[in-house]
Amino acid sequence: MRYLFAVLSFAFFTAHANALGVSDLSNTEASGGLKEALIQGAGKAVSQLSAVDGFMGNKEVKIPLPGALKKTEKAMRMFGMGKQADELVLKMNRAAEAAVPEAKALLVDSAKKMTVADAKAILTGGDDAATQYFKKTTSKPMAEKFLPIVKKATENVQLAQQYNKFAEAGSKFGLVDKDQVNLEQYVTQKTLDGVYLMMAKEEAAIRKDPVGQSSALLKKVFGALQ
Repeated sequence: MRYLFAVLSFAFFTAHANALGVSDLSNTEASGGLKEALIQGAGKAVSQLSAVDGFMGNKEVKIPLPGALKKTEKAMRMFGMGKQADELVLKMNRAAEAAVPEAKALLVDSAKKMTVADAKAILTGGDDAATQYFKKTTSKPMAEKFLPIVKKATENVQLAQQYNKFAEAGSKFGLVDKDQVNLEQYVTQKTLDGVYLMMAKEEAAIRKDPVGQSSALLKKVFGALQ
């Protein structure tokens, strides 16, 4: 009888522990665990993208020629302009790699300023809820940090200057998409997209495997979502 009672008691305790949800977490745990996860994710994303070939060597974020140039790439190569096209692609991706380190301080600051309400909304949101929060809070200041670096990296690329002149004229006739009229702004946006994509991947990994996280707080907070 005692053995049966012990078994039932253990089963009840285990069920209760497994039923731990976000509502059972303290405000400090919810916001602290999430901030820790986001700062960790931001560091990893920035580190990966800012390395040599962080963009150029990653098919998911590599910045291609703008659509208007992409359509003429085959002809450009036929007329011996392949080298210029390759140089522009390399410069665009190197510009992105050089700009990305500016993102870390902004992402960390945004995470630290997160309210308890923000934290719980993110924890119970979709798989990329935190990434969407970052897009909302850091897109504008991040773009302002990236743009001067991108401009400096591409200012001596002849094809880049030629493209801007062509694209500006072409946009008036609907031949060039609005988001591709200026090469520097195009690269800046693609750099932002790359940062948020990698942030989303880090977020998804933490949500999927909270037990695999090194921090006990991360395990507890994200484990409550399982």
